[in-house]
Amino acid sequence: MNDYRLDLIHRPRRLRANENLREIVAEIDLRTRHLVQGHFVIPGSSEQQEISSMPGVSRYTADRLIPVVERDLANGVRAVMLFGVPDVKNPQATGALDADGEVPNAVRLLKTAFGDELTVMTDVCLCPYTDHGHCGFIEGEEVVNDSSVATLAQMAAVLAEAGADFVGPSDMMDGRISEIRHHLDDAGFERTSIIAYSAKYASAFYGPFRDAAGSSPSFGDRRSYQMDFRNSREAIREVLLDLEEGADVVMVKPALAYLDIIRAVREVSTVPVAAYNVSGEYAMVQLAVREGIAEERAMVLEVLGGIRRAGADLIITYHASRAAAEGWLS
Repeated sequence: MNDYRLDLIHRPRRLRANENLREIVAEIDLRTRHLVQGHFVIPGSSEQQEISSMPGVSRYTADRLIPVVERDLANGVRAVMLFGVPDVKNPQATGALDADGEVPNAVRLLKTAFGDELTVMTDVCLCPYTDHGHCGFIEGEEVVNDSSVATLAQMAAVLAEAGADFVGPSDMMDGRISEIRHHLDDAGFERTSIIAYSAKYASAFYGPFRDAAGSSPSFGDRRSYQMDFRNSREAIREVLLDLEEGADVVMVKPALAYLDIIRAVREVSTVPVAAYNVSGEYAMVQLAVREGIAEERAMVLEVLGGIRRAGADLIITYHASRAAAEGWLS
């Protein structure tokens, strides 16, 4: 036997020796209560459309969404984020203000079915409803700010009237949190919360979402209003402005390439911090699983755990339903 003796006082491995030890000294927890499942809602009834670029995710009509959410709720997923996929698009984005549109209808059905047991969040953006796919109105080839903000505020009120608990402006127009807050309050929806997409980057990770929602820009890109991936101090500025304007929750989007931003936002935010584990991040995991180079449960837990460790209180993710159904977070 080797008589060489390491003179070690500090042995971190002592606290990794068995499952129970690892559990009781874990620095974060990851539970279903931290997850928000994203859903795509289409007009009509009795329809489900699989999304080829997002395996395991579908578009649903509102009536078909009810049993899906009921199952998730039984498994502990208490919140959803809804994205509209309208069948009518035009330059004025009139569908965004339709009180009988696919998302307001879904909100009403979900709140009637589940009440306060389910938190319903709704995306507020014009890109699915414009025929050019940009997040605001166009003059020439410029996405204009102020007239877009006025319509976004009206859209938020339509969703609040339907019963949404949160409205989520994802457009990155300047001043929209303040305008939405004032508009909601003036309309009697002072109890409706705002989850602000505060640090939303112009990202290459949005491709599958744009496929699912039919919201790709028909010209140009979104770099004139979404953030440059090279910037971090700018994210803090955006968050502080949104807090000043009345945001109840601030968000970083995407998540995996922006864990440093989540951490920095956590350090300055006085409200809960959300992170959006976006479609491209989801699709990469699914591709790795399909190719047999990763085990889904392990990879999903590592991804979501890393986002939590960075400082996110809430994670919007397409993994929530499966993680809950399979008991991965128990």
